[in-house]
Amino acid sequence: MAYQIDRYNNTLLTTVEDGTIDQTTDLKFIGKNYAGYGEIQNENFLYLLENFSGANEPSRPISGQVWFDSANSKMKFYDGTQWRTVGGAEVAANEPTGLVSGDFWWDTNNEQLYAKGATGFVLIGPQNAGEGVTQMQSVEVLDTTSATKVIIAAYVADTIVYIISPDQFELNSSETAIKSQGFDVIRKGLTLKWTKNADNGVTNSSQVAGNDFEYHGTASNALKLGGLPASNFVQTGVGNTSFTSAVEFPDAGLLIGDSQDLQLKIENGDEAVIQNVTGTDSIIKFKATDGAGTLTNIATITSAGLRPDVDNAKDIGTSSLAFRDVYAYSFVGEATKSTAMRVGTDFRTASVSASNNTVAVRDATGNIAANLFQGTATQARYADLAEKYSTAEELPAGTAVAVGGEAEVTPASASDFCIGVVSTDPAYMMNSEAEGQYIGLKGRLPVRVKGAVKKGQAVYALADGVCTTLATSALVGIALESNAAEDEKLVECVLKV
Repeated sequence: MAYQIDRYNNTLLTTVEDGTIDQTTDLKFIGKNYAGYGEIQNENFLYLLENFSGANEPSRPISGQVWFDSANSKMKFYDGTQWRTVGGAEVAANEPTGLVSGDFWWDTNNEQLYAKGATGFVLIGPQNAGEGVTQMQSVEVLDTTSATKVIIAAYVADTIVYIISPDQFELNSSETAIKSQGFDVIRKGLTLKWTKNADNGVTNSSQVAGNDFEYHGTASNALKLGGLPASNFVQTGVGNTSFTSAVEFPDAGLLIGDSQDLQLKIENGDEAVIQNVTGTDSIIKFKATDGAGTLTNIATITSAGLRPDVDNAKDIGTSSLAFRDVYAYSFVGEATKSTAMRVGTDFRTASVSASNNTVAVRDATGNIAANLFQGTATQARYADLAEKYSTAEELPAGTAVAVGGEAEVTPASASDFCIGVVSTDPAYMMNSEAEGQYIGLKGRLPVRVKGAVKKGQAVYALADGVCTTLATSALVGIALESNAAEDEKLVECVLKV
């Protein structure tokens, strides 16, 4: 008949058939009438006695089973999911899972002990931040009489930043580890690093480069300032050690410097004065630190006035913060822009149009506009002097004209007295506001000529304002070029009207 194996909680674990061995667990269950059961039974007892001692965990555990981990010398039990340490702490490089509140974990990576809380692991200690020791430590040291003193040393990355002590004493010469950190006298209360007795209670950062340890914050009072007692400083009243009002000096002011070079004073009742009073040709400099951290001299005041320290390198105002008005009798140098130009006692602005009381400037095409130019011109763009005369109809350029017809002038013929030629581009234009066409009176200009002409030949009006080299009484001019064409064309001529 088969054996039914129940667990302590009355749940069925397994059924062992007659004459068989069941290996559901790490113990072997023997069935009825199995031959040679004695060895197996005794080994089961041994396994229980040694708690399955071995470097490897049992392969078929059940909840509540105990195993001695011989590789780590730890007693462990199986909780139905994983093996857990009995007492002590779980040892692992990474945060273990399955622990409950109150369980411990030793972090082998950082050599720190943690306790499992309701929401996660809480560091028990030792505290560690970065490299070295970072924590408050209770330390026993010896004084110069070899008496033991208890202090608290505040470590940050192996450096003692300050020491707290209930007593004042000098460290024994054997306390080299703490003395090398910048301490010789430990004072009652809090002693900051590099606050040695020889410096009269002043923290001396120059002992070691970069060790500028200081207090930062507000103190309600101080016994000393710069190593000097508070009673050595200016007070508002005799015996009054609290400063309740501003320090006042007489109008004669105060002198600054070993030779009392700089004087700050008041003149004429309310005029503040800063002056250099020592030596000849004395100066006052204004300095500031630039963006690179370099102390730079901005400007210097001398007896001659204000000057920059470097030529052509400093500005007055900026593009976004400019002075409103600068008054001076004259400016020497270049200005990038001006709103007006002085003309006598008046100031006139620039204009591209012919506006009254303005300064003429070129427009977008490079031209200058004006109503009237007065003076002498050394050159002209065009060749002839012209004046406007009315015509009955628009006459072609180069037409020779004479007085007559319905208007003032008409195309000239051989019997007329020619007065000029219709101009194309007159250099000097007279009577410009009158109605009519510009008639060239003097100079050189193209003339309508029919028939061949040679340079230097005279040309005469023939008919309808057209000229020829045939002599008539109506002389027009002298040809400046030759042209063999027989038909009408324009020929450059010097007027002889």
